[in-house]
Amino acid sequence: MRRSATDPTSTPGHRRLRRTAVPLASAALLLPLLGAAPAPTAADTATHRLQDAFATAAADYHVPQSVLLAVSYLQSRWDAHGGAPSVTGGYGPMHLTDARTALATAEHFAEGTEDARGDSARAAFHPAVEVPAEPAVPARLKTLPRAAELTGIPAEELRTDPAANVAGGAALLAAAQKELGEPLSADPADWYGAVARFSGADDRATAAAYADDVYDVLRTGEERVTDDGQLVALTARPGLTADTGQLERTGLRTLSTDGTECPKSVSCVSVPAPYEEFGDNDYGNHDLGDRPASQSVRYIVIHDTEGAWEGVMNLIQDPTYVSWNYTIRSTDGLIAQHVKGKDVAWHAGNWYVNAKSIGIEHEGFLASPDAWYTEAMYRSSARLVRYLARTYDVPLDRQHILGHDNVPGPTASTVPGMHTDPGPYWDWRHYFQLLGHPFRPTAGRHAAVVTILPDYTSNRPVYTGCTTKGEPCAAHGSSEVRLYTDHDATAPLVRDIGLKTDPTDGVNDLSSRVSTGQQYAVADRWGDWTAIWYLGQKAWFRNPVEDPTAVPAKGLVVRPRDGLASIPVYGRAYPEKEAYPAGVPAQSVVPLPYTIPAGQTYVVGDEVPGEYYYAVTFTPGSHRVVAGKDLYYEIQYGHRVGFVRAADVTLEGAAH
Repeated sequence: MRRSATDPTSTPGHRRLRRTAVPLASAALLLPLLGAAPAPTAADTATHRLQDAFATAAADYHVPQSVLLAVSYLQSRWDAHGGAPSVTGGYGPMHLTDARTALATAEHFAEGTEDARGDSARAAFHPAVEVPAEPAVPARLKTLPRAAELTGIPAEELRTDPAANVAGGAALLAAAQKELGEPLSADPADWYGAVARFSGADDRATAAAYADDVYDVLRTGEERVTDDGQLVALTARPGLTADTGQLERTGLRTLSTDGTECPKSVSCVSVPAPYEEFGDNDYGNHDLGDRPASQSVRYIVIHDTEGAWEGVMNLIQDPTYVSWNYTIRSTDGLIAQHVKGKDVAWHAGNWYVNAKSIGIEHEGFLASPDAWYTEAMYRSSARLVRYLARTYDVPLDRQHILGHDNVPGPTASTVPGMHTDPGPYWDWRHYFQLLGHPFRPTAGRHAAVVTILPDYTSNRPVYTGCTTKGEPCAAHGSSEVRLYTDHDATAPLVRDIGLKTDPTDGVNDLSSRVSTGQQYAVADRWGDWTAIWYLGQKAWFRNPVEDPTAVPAKGLVVRPRDGLASIPVYGRAYPEKEAYPAGVPAQSVVPLPYTIPAGQTYVVGDEVPGEYYYAVTFTPGSHRVVAGKDLYYEIQYGHRVGFVRAADVTLEGAAH
């Protein structure tokens, strides 16, 4: 919404390998057979400290260690985040929530002045936002104080000490098991109800979806190195079944799914955005349509909310505010649907993209690197996107699964105000693994196209302005790679002429950044550096063979037709004037302040006809979809996508 790690083990193939892998403890027993086992070093002890904390807490509170590990994985992927809170005030590997404390110290800065509707046929839509009174904190956002009561461990220690945090989580699980009248069994199958209660969900469907994810992790196993260098492993239990009948005894309410368009594998509720008239011939907060019968859905746009769940639910029900199709809750992955897929929400700041897309908001904040997203939310979002992609035939790639920060300004004047969420801390690499379409090399080493693919955890470019303008943000993994004008990290950053400002390392400055999964044509190479064509210029990034930030790829590219010195780039693919019927004003086809000079090539995402959805009245009887004969190619031009007329370019396959 933004008003303005490498983990290959999560792919199906690696999961199959892990099922036959030797557990850490078993590996230690095998060492004497291979020779004298070396004495453990301080580094070895530090590396396995968190694994030991899970074992200790499991024994102390009589919770199966595997259940404790699986719950923690779904909460945080075992990361501690340096003691910083998540977007919902959750701390540590167990994501123990203390929202009151977290929100008391939180600062969030929204940037961007875009008109979310983005339709130049109508007046700009900039609704006033009234900040509601501080809501009561729900139980799901204050599990840490409860853990402090159960363990006697001070709240500050639970927030900052991972071992204490794990103990707090174990205590909560044990308490939930006892409250359900279940024994503290050593069998993981007997803990389904307690896991469901641990989610903090207040309804049965959401709690069940959460518990099902935990048991999926138990069956598949996981292994990874955490953000502080801890090696943690959970041995797979492929045949494990859970006592799901315990859910009946949790006392949770039944949630109605009437009116929702969601897969069965998630928990989904309808919170409709109002379609109402107000003021002088104005209405909100979306437009009625007939997709995909009237026009195709080609994009899914990922946003973050820049606000907490309760406040966001209030905003979406305001007819004078903007809209989006879905919101996903961080703590447990609950999905709320607001606008039907057939209708057009006002979410992306570009009317062409709005008319061709579905927008999904995720509870979170762009400029809070340690306000991390939970695994539960990532997984719920991935299931929803897979479902939508199947429903509307949307390709699962970064030319069609866009961040809001990849949506182009529709006109030159709108470029500086476009929003920048979900930003550099959204883990696109992990997200696409969950989508079942992981990024990987698809061509030989010297291919003419590359896919941006840094290691999320170790890739830590410096950003500024998260809390104080000009001050460095907390060091954190990132999906994005910085671009320079030469093969030298001291060279100036690449400039985006559309922004009309000099480039900076600000967290919201997209002028010189590429993002995981995006593809670009190679312009040059120099030692450990690779240059790509970007915003009409050569842009360099460090790409050493031993630790690559991009991998070779196949792809189609476009270049200006022979004889043309340069060609224009557009922010929307609108039809030619002759395509408009009587009664529908022709929309101008105006280029952005960008060009593609002769000799440069850009990767193609799609071929699309010129199209405009005329919907300027409350009564949908006057709405029209205008389709032209002119064809466009969607291209990866800078950090954002753009469009070029097919008549201006030559399409060719990049050399592999």
